[in-house]
Amino acid sequence: MRAIAASVLVFEAIIVVLAIPVAIDLGGVDAAAAGFGGAALALACLLTAGLLRYPWGYAVGWVLQGLLVLSGFVVTAMFILGALFTVLWAVGLRVGRRGEELRAERWAGVDDPKASGATPAG
Repeated sequence: MRAIAASVLVFEAIIVVLAIPVAIDLGGVDAAAAGFGGAALALACLLTAGLLRYPWGYAVGWVLQGLLVLSGFVVTAMFILGALFTVLWAVGLRVGRRGEELRAERWAGVDDPKASGATPAG
């Protein structure tokens, strides 16, 4: 699950950086403000990707998804991209969690002698 979530956040950071010139040219945002805001959001995405080893890192990821959607008030296209990344985040977490559950089920019986059909010597 962590690998999927981290991948979404890294790609999200790339999109945010690519949106900086768009905010300047099409959004009419001051270059310094767009650069600072975009760089801060991209850096937050990258840092959060590293913090996903902690359970609260996923909550921070949800906050970042909301911030990305809200950046649509600066660059309108970010509403669509923010919604897309929010869906990717949610699906990634769901699929990743299910994959971890299946892996745990598969490996649960490996150390169990009854599951392998072995009988005690006697």
